[in-house]
Amino acid sequence: MNGQRSTKFLSADSSNMTGSVLIAMSGGVDSSAVAAILQSQGYICRGATMKLVDDELVCSVGVGCGRTCCSFSDIEDARRVAFGLGIPFNIFNFADDFRQKIIEHFVKSYCEGGTPNPCIECNRFMKFDKFFRRGIELGFDFIATGHYARVERDLTTGRYLLKKGLDESKDQSYVLYMMTQEQLAHVIFPLGNLNKSTVRSVAQKHNLINADKNESQDICFVPDGDYVSFIERYLGKRSEVGDFVDKNGKRLGQHQGIIRYTIGQRKGIGIARKTPYYVCSKNIADNTIVLGDEEDLYTEYVEAADVNLISCERINKPLRVTAKVRYRQTEQNGIAEQINDNKIRIKFDTKQKAAAIGQALVLYDHETIIGGGTITATY
Repeated sequence: MNGQRSTKFLSADSSNMTGSVLIAMSGGVDSSAVAAILQSQGYICRGATMKLVDDELVCSVGVGCGRTCCSFSDIEDARRVAFGLGIPFNIFNFADDFRQKIIEHFVKSYCEGGTPNPCIECNRFMKFDKFFRRGIELGFDFIATGHYARVERDLTTGRYLLKKGLDESKDQSYVLYMMTQEQLAHVIFPLGNLNKSTVRSVAQKHNLINADKNESQDICFVPDGDYVSFIERYLGKRSEVGDFVDKNGKRLGQHQGIIRYTIGQRKGIGIARKTPYYVCSKNIADNTIVLGDEEDLYTEYVEAADVNLISCERINKPLRVTAKVRYRQTEQNGIAEQINDNKIRIKFDTKQKAAAIGQALVLYDHETIIGGGTITATY
């Protein structure tokens, strides 16, 4: 990262550092370009790929097949890139942890009516816990990944800050809000100041075999994008049918299983009406789904738990911020406050549509990520 210095902030960019770095290589062009960039900057580099699925999962539910970032072909692509660059390469078998921390959490959340974000959980528990710890144990000074984000240090407070990637279309700061001060002190994001076309140019310049490789899908362990079928194959049973009801509890029809519906969904409900029904909420206790009008999806307040703050220790008083309640959303204005050590709440200036339990609420101060948590309530 080649950010600008100022009197207040010091960019934690790679040009100001020396030492050894363990590079998380997924087999995609982004992490491969990271390896080429850091090697050219004089780092002592080693590449490593996480093996995230075992043979049982491949055979039973198809994980690891197709174009995903945890497929066996991607591991081979990462190995070939490392070999071409002349850097050592390792494979870390974290399949048990991935199943327990990511896949089972994903399945459990959907079955409990939530809408989880497995990319956030993968960053939290795999890249910046298992992989990060392995790198530190092996004596590396830094860990590097292909995320489009930046790190700076506030010279006034001494805190490390997470900032958006300069390419807004690729910015991944939302899925990194859980990073700790220790992790930020030892991570390098070389792509934070670059756009995708520049990254591909870097890969082509270094003759990387995956320079023109397509990007992987969002949910890496669902090869065909059909998460409902994946969950049912994983559990070995079909989601139970139940009732659609209105907000007063009146039965409207039959749903085909709670996991088949998401908050805000309009299509596929199968109930004829002059104005369409929308999925407004799910009740796991009696296996019902509440349908309503589009206006019923809008909420003013959003609460989140399992909070991690980066730019400050605590939000001590109501704070004007911008925030997102989903990854691809444009930031929205509001006032955030911290309710207790593990819960934050935001009152949005404009009501938000279809904020879903299980997604992340992430707070921003312009380019800087304040922190965030997992949405637990909306009203």
